[in-house]
Amino acid sequence: MKLGVLGAGVIAFSPVGYFAGLKRMGEQAVLEAVCDPIEAHGQRAKQEYGFKAVYSRLDDMLERADVEAVINLTPIPVHGKTSLEILDSGRHLVVEKPIATTMEEADQIIDLARERRLTVVVAPPNMLQPNRQEARRIVQEGAIGKVAFARVRSSHGGPAAGNWPLDPTWFYQEGSGPLFDMGVYGIHDITGILGPAKRVVAFSGITEPVRYVRGGPFKGKRIDVTADDNTLLMLDFGGATFAVVDGTFNVNAAKAPQVEIFGRAGTINLNNDRDVQNLGLSHIEVFKLDAVPGLDGWITPRERSFDTRWQRQRELRRAVLVDHLIECVREGKKPVLSAEHARHALEIMLKAIESARTGRAIELRTTFEPVDAWS
Repeated sequence: MKLGVLGAGVIAFSPVGYFAGLKRMGEQAVLEAVCDPIEAHGQRAKQEYGFKAVYSRLDDMLERADVEAVINLTPIPVHGKTSLEILDSGRHLVVEKPIATTMEEADQIIDLARERRLTVVVAPPNMLQPNRQEARRIVQEGAIGKVAFARVRSSHGGPAAGNWPLDPTWFYQEGSGPLFDMGVYGIHDITGILGPAKRVVAFSGITEPVRYVRGGPFKGKRIDVTADDNTLLMLDFGGATFAVVDGTFNVNAAKAPQVEIFGRAGTINLNNDRDVQNLGLSHIEVFKLDAVPGLDGWITPRERSFDTRWQRQRELRRAVLVDHLIECVREGKKPVLSAEHARHALEIMLKAIESARTGRAIELRTTFEPVDAWS
């Protein structure tokens, strides 16, 4: 597939980002064009990864470049606008999370893609990960009984807490914040495993009005925090099944599983691949009542292609979304990382903000149909 990339920033050049993974895809991914308003970024991408053309304006790339799909790596506030431009030009789309910042834009993206018969794949890639799909299978088969509740950790300490290579100020400003940046991961995780939620209630606020960058080239810079940097929300899936998800820049360290799902007959623990490799944890652990007759215990499920699927994830990193897009387009499959799922996650985040302001539990109107990644 002939690809264009919009945005040559940190997530593009990072070792766990897009460009390195795209290069590893070989002839499957033809790097036709890259577009960034800072021309030096585009020229660097051309030099290091072999893009054929460099543009500084999206409309120029869409008009002149021979691309079939565009990877949208713009900042969060402009995801919706730029994605609509890409789809309107007749190109398939991979877009970073969240899909947009308003429900109107998310609806327009879905409607336009359907009208033009285009495929949209939306980050995060979590539901392509083998342990997430295995957890979904276990839950759907009833192996841990009725799910009572889940705890989902999706946050970190924030870009100002580490060695972020660029000015991290915008992460703490209105229109961004940890709910959109990090909470979206946990929301996708638990709705991907349990299905769409029905209601949300949340608490949210600013823990400290001023932060200082702790490392990197902007070390010591003062940041005035104007977006909530600490949000906890609870999802109601109906039938007394609940989940707690965090979206905060206050998790400096944690040892608990990333996802814990508690059922009447057992428990599922999920860890991310980084913790598995660095800390020697398991991707998935399951506790079952009567794991063998008369004995309760922890087991580690093994799926036939678990290892090869993780190897593909590690090889491509963020470009696994592009791999997924190409597979869906070529084989006529519905994306696991669908725009409808991303819209549901966006509604949860927006309604969580409203809930925190009003003190009410709020009904959700959107839904989506989960797709089995291994079918």
